[in-house]
Amino acid sequence: MALLLLLFLPALPLLTLGLLGRGIATVGGRGWHRPAAALLGACAAGFYSWGLLHVAGAVLAAEDGGASSSPILPCRTPGQEERASHVVDYSVDYVPLRFVCGTTGGGSYAAASVPGYVNPAVLGFALAAAVCAGAGTVGARRRAGTAPAG
Repeated sequence: MALLLLLFLPALPLLTLGLLGRGIATVGGRGWHRPAAALLGACAAGFYSWGLLHVAGAVLAAEDGGASSSPILPCRTPGQEERASHVVDYSVDYVPLRFVCGTTGGGSYAAASVPGYVNPAVLGFALAAAVCAGAGTVGARRRAGTAPAG
């Protein structure tokens, strides 16, 4: 699962830049829905990219097999050393974005490697982009006279 980082790390910044360019290019056009949806989508992709960089750093730290590598470095939380001493594995969750430490007995917990504002920001910007895109579609259909009655 962590191998998806190799695909997402270069793709997401390109998506962010593409949406940003699309939003800026369509600002002068008709309506505000398309540029707003593209710019909000760029913000969502940018925040997700930022969180993904934190997860990639945690994966690199977890894979480092040098001195002081046990327990896994990203799983160490100040004040909760006992919990970290039972970590045996890790995984990456992409939705919501987080680095998960697996403990003995099948338990797990999310490490604090992704800043707390990333997932809510991604959700908020993605929802706002979807609303703007939907409003733009409905508005275009109404202008064309093909909107359903209701």
